[in-house]
Amino acid sequence: MAEKSLIIKKWTARDARRCIITPSDLDHKYSRGVLGVITGSAQYPGAAVLTTSAAAATGIGMVRFHSSSGLAHLVLHKTPSAVVQPGKVSAWLIGSGVPARKYSDISTWLRHRWFKLATLQSVPTILDAGALSLAGSLEQPTLITPHSGELSTLLTARGVPVSAEAIEGDPKKWVQGAAKSLGVTVLLKGSITYVAHDDLLIELPAATPWLATAGTGDVLAGIIGALIATNTIEILNDNNRLAEVAATGAFIHARAALLASRGGPISSESLIEELGRAISQILK
Repeated sequence: MAEKSLIIKKWTARDARRCIITPSDLDHKYSRGVLGVITGSAQYPGAAVLTTSAAAATGIGMVRFHSSSGLAHLVLHKTPSAVVQPGKVSAWLIGSGVPARKYSDISTWLRHRWFKLATLQSVPTILDAGALSLAGSLEQPTLITPHSGELSTLLTARGVPVSAEAIEGDPKKWVQGAAKSLGVTVLLKGSITYVAHDDLLIELPAATPWLATAGTGDVLAGIIGALIATNTIEILNDNNRLAEVAATGAFIHARAALLASRGGPISSESLIEELGRAISQILK
C-alpha cells in the first residue's frame, strides 16, 4: 500500500475561522462545551489561574477546575464563573504548572484523584508540561504542547535521544516524527509554531518575540482547551480536526499578543484581556 503524501498547510485567519464555533440561539452552557482543567500546583499556582481565565475568555460554556493543591480560591478570585465541582466534561486540559518530576508516568498520575475522571471520561484531551509523560497512554484523541526542551526530554525518555538544539534546528522533522512515534497530535511551541498529526503538518505565522515571557504557554493551553471543548464532536468525526483546532488556538494566541503589545512588552495577563478582540477580528 502506498504511503499517504504529506500535507503542508500554512495557517491563516480564514482557516482559523472554521474552527471557532459560534453559539446559536438554541445553545446553553452545556452545549457550548465544558472544559475539565487539572492544572497548577503549590510550586506554580499561577498556571491554574492563567489556564482557567484564558479558557473562559476564549468562549466556552463552562470551565470545571479540579485541584488537589487547594488552588480553587485563586481560580475563583480571577474567574468566579469557574465551577470547582466534578461533573461531565467535553474535553480535558491536564498538566500546566504541574512539576514533571513529581508526575513522571501514568502510575503517579493515577494516584491523582481527579485524573481518574479523565480516564473515565474519554473525551479529547490536551496534555501540557507535567502531563507530557502521558503521551500515547490515553485512548482518547490527544494533543501535546511541548516546547523544544520538553520534546527533547520526552523523546529521549522514549528511546529517541535528541537535544533541544537539534529540534530547534529542524522543527518540521521532529514535530512530524514525534506525532508518528507517540501516536498523538503534537503542537511544538516556538517563534514559529508547528502542529503535526499523521500526514498533516501545519505551520503558523511567526509570532511576536514579546510572547517570550512567563505564563504565555499556560494561556495558550487554556485557549486550545476551550476550542477543543467546543469542537468535541468535530474532533471525534474528523481525523485532522484536533490539529486544526490546535493551530487555531496558536493563531488566536499570536493575534492577541499583537493587540496587547502594540510594539512593546506584554504580560500573560494583558494577553488574556485581548482574546475576545482577537477572536472578533478573526471572525470578521
